[in-house]
Amino acid sequence: MPIWVDADACPVPIREILCRAAARWQINTTFIANHFIKLPPSPWIHARQVPHGFDVADQEIVAQLTTGDLVITQDIPLAAEAIEQGADVFNPRGQAFTRENIRQRLAMRNFMEEMRSAGQVTGGPAAFSQQDRKEFADQLDRWLQKNHRKP
Repeated sequence: MPIWVDADACPVPIREILCRAAARWQINTTFIANHFIKLPPSPWIHARQVPHGFDVADQEIVAQLTTGDLVITQDIPLAAEAIEQGADVFNPRGQAFTRENIRQRLAMRNFMEEMRSAGQVTGGPAAFSQQDRKEFADQLDRWLQKNHRKP
């Protein structure tokens, strides 16, 4: 059960948490991005650089994942695809995407995209906070305890 990270927009503190967890739990963790990402040396931590292009990293993650894997992403369409393939998914703020909530999240994403394209909404999500970092670390720890045996 490896961890797949949509690393193009993954905050550095989350990357650091994931790298520490990968080494501690000895779980393969792959960061996929269309740019170079500096990661610490470890047999458990991998980087895969994909060509630039719309959703290329997302497509690579979907092509590689299997049932029971964990996907870390802010991308709601990627989350929906990963859930369809049986993966567990949560975002860098520690919020889980599930079969029960993904349709509503997709609908809200599409609505907000329409509002932005009509000039109605500006701005983005709130700045990444210490609380977000803690929520992510707690969510990751719960997932690891439930799904992965610590060596």
